Amino acid sequence: MRTRVIGIGHPDRGDDAAGRLVAEKLACLPGVEVIETDGEAAKLIDLMEGADAVIIVDAALSGATPGAVTRLDVAVKPVPQPMFAASSHAVGLAESIELARILGRLPRRCIVYAIEAASFTLGAPLSPAVASAVDRVAAAIAAETMAGAAADA
Repeated sequence: MRTRVIGIGHPDRGDDAAGRLVAEKLACLPGVEVIETDGEAAKLIDLMEGADAVIIVDAALSGATPGAVTRLDVAVKPVPQPMFAASSHAVGLAESIELARILGRLPRRCIVYAIEAASFTLGAPLSPAVASAVDRVAAAIAAETMAGAAADA
């Protein structure tokens, strides 16, 4: 099974860096392709191409406690659009995933990890709550991909 982890975010916008930081932590994970991106819709859809399973990590702004983590199986049901309302693009993560679904380009297994952000302020550091969540999500994805690889063997 070809698995791809896509970390979304902007490294210089506070907690928006969360997805990319998770990707950095997973860069050496065996058997998994890890990519960092800014989340632009067409690019994100192209990055899903050819993968059997995709795990996407992005910062969210839904009103939950900063550092809260939500795992969504978006191959089964749509992403709650308000969760990713803070996109710096005209088309956010929820719309990108739904467009991939409509175009028949959504992988058969597609998981989104949303890390609740505190701030997207330009030049701000990562908040402590989100830094802790980055470590937890990286560990969860490592365990999930290793379990998946063992099941495929």
